[in-house]
Amino acid sequence: MTSTDTPLADAAVSGADLNDALGFVRRVEMSEQGRATVEYLAGLHMCHSGGVVQGGFITGWIDAAMAHAVMAMTGFEMTPMSLELKVSFFAPARPGPVFADAWVEQKGRSTCFVEGRLRDGQGTVLAKASSTIRLIPRHKVEQGSRAAVGR
Repeated sequence: MTSTDTPLADAAVSGADLNDALGFVRRVEMSEQGRATVEYLAGLHMCHSGGVVQGGFITGWIDAAMAHAVMAMTGFEMTPMSLELKVSFFAPARPGPVFADAWVEQKGRSTCFVEGRLRDGQGTVLAKASSTIRLIPRHKVEQGSRAAVGR
């Protein structure tokens, strides 16, 4: 097996393993206006004490939705790279469907300010987040990823 035949090389390009790990279900919305909603399924394997979803998954869900909102707004030509991310947790997330909503508040040439939230299946807001994102041309990020895994 060569370095270009490894699961790591494939995952670096496709992102499929990340979606599986996060419990991705579907993209509910992605609009050129910089909005996205993504549905995830929180599983018991994501929980710690008392069946509460670990905060890293919550952060990942909102962060991914924010990335989707930015990519849709930039026509998938730019890759969003988080410079700063702040999450406030309001209520525990439990196993079951959750929805990460995100929207671009302001976009500049190389930086975006994005906000997001996580809702449970009943619409209760469980967490909110804000992020400062640097926009990097997609081809440069993909070229760097391929070089890192020997492709």
